[in-house]
Amino acid sequence: MDRPILLVEDTPSLSMVYEAVIRKAGHRADCVFSVSEAREKFAKTKHKIVLLDLLLPDGDGMELMAEFIATQPNIKVIVITANGSINRAVEAMRLGAFNFLVKPFDETRLLSAVDNAQKALANDVGQSRTQYDDTGEFQGFIGSSKAMQDIYKMVRNIGRSTATVFVTGESGTGKELCAQAIHDVSNRASGPFVPLNCGAIPRGLLESEVFGHLKGSFTGAIADKKGAAAAASGGTLFLDEICEMDLSLQTKLLRFLQTSTIQPVGATKAQMVDVRIVCATNRDPLTEVRAGRFREDLYYRLHVVPIHLPPLREREGDVMKIADEILTKFTAEESKNFTGFSAEVRDIFTSMAWPGNVRQLMNAIRNVVVLNDGPIVLPEMLPSEVTMPHPVSNNAHAGFASSPDAMRTEPQPNNVSAFIGTPLATFERVFIEATIEYCDGSIPQAARLLDVSPSTLYRKKESWDKI
Repeated sequence: MDRPILLVEDTPSLSMVYEAVIRKAGHRADCVFSVSEAREKFAKTKHKIVLLDLLLPDGDGMELMAEFIATQPNIKVIVITANGSINRAVEAMRLGAFNFLVKPFDETRLLSAVDNAQKALANDVGQSRTQYDDTGEFQGFIGSSKAMQDIYKMVRNIGRSTATVFVTGESGTGKELCAQAIHDVSNRASGPFVPLNCGAIPRGLLESEVFGHLKGSFTGAIADKKGAAAAASGGTLFLDEICEMDLSLQTKLLRFLQTSTIQPVGATKAQMVDVRIVCATNRDPLTEVRAGRFREDLYYRLHVVPIHLPPLREREGDVMKIADEILTKFTAEESKNFTGFSAEVRDIFTSMAWPGNVRQLMNAIRNVVVLNDGPIVLPEMLPSEVTMPHPVSNNAHAGFASSPDAMRTEPQPNNVSAFIGTPLATFERVFIEATIEYCDGSIPQAARLLDVSPSTLYRKKESWDKI
């Protein structure tokens, strides 16, 4: 870096501390204490990296940042804010800030933010690779609706920072795909992307899966195991179904986020890791906080940069674009001869609410391709869930599957008589498997409908598979 870092901090003592850390790491710094001084210094030097306190005595740091970005779009602005002003920092990120630091922060976090800004300047984050193109495709996403274009823009902006991202959206909207996209457009793209489904792992094993364990630390620990957090060091750790995490483990995750250290089960010493966290849920996280199922302090630590994926029914014009791509893909995989959809099928697809979103659309087309051979997809080829779709619950329209009660409908007695005389174990299996199918294969969602733990359903499925 051939230019100094511009440090804009109105508290002299803090400015001295930050400058000392920066200089100790081998960087130069221009220190100013006000908006007017910052404007004057920037006009002369055109700094590439700026450390900017948002609260300044003679003006608004947010407006100053906007001026810098307008003058030099590739500038990397790292905003500094107090703990009670995180919302302003998040707004700054949306307006183009590269990253933010919340006071008080330690030397490691400051230097990490500066180093990441330098890497982004050097690599320019592969801009040609991340641009949304005319085909409506972006990092695995398909769709050119206004809702998705806003998502693409947000992912590009989020990817440049190291801030924690909280992805929300209904089941099947592509939350893991979004997390992967955030990783792929970041300067951590060369590092590992490690996904972990918190709802798919029994509670007793989740701590070991996240933080690892040492040989002999518990029954069955026959060798040392590196946890997901350590495996993701230098890259991104994606915690899916974060609201399924046990409260006791939430406490340890909070400590990990605060200290950037992990302590494997059975270990006596903590170790440092460099991980960017992206988490996701199909519930309303604030509802979970109010219900006491999710720690409030962890929520605010994770919910730094929120991104909400729209359901398929709100992505005008995207359904058939996705369907055409999926049909082409599955036709090639299955060596079939499909060339397109009939007008009647297109009408059905565009009029459906798709409660299971893109995942449900993919499953329906896969079913058609496997059981038929084209060349045109006709209405009689469609599975019953498409020709007679389930109604979308009010909760789904709100954007979250936040509670079992919100999703549950009145039981239908029509076919109960057919099970009279059936062993209870058989009835239970049929009922559970039907519920999982209703939830488009989502076991955590099925567990909420049945009011049981996801691990209970995983154990039952495992026992059935052995029969």
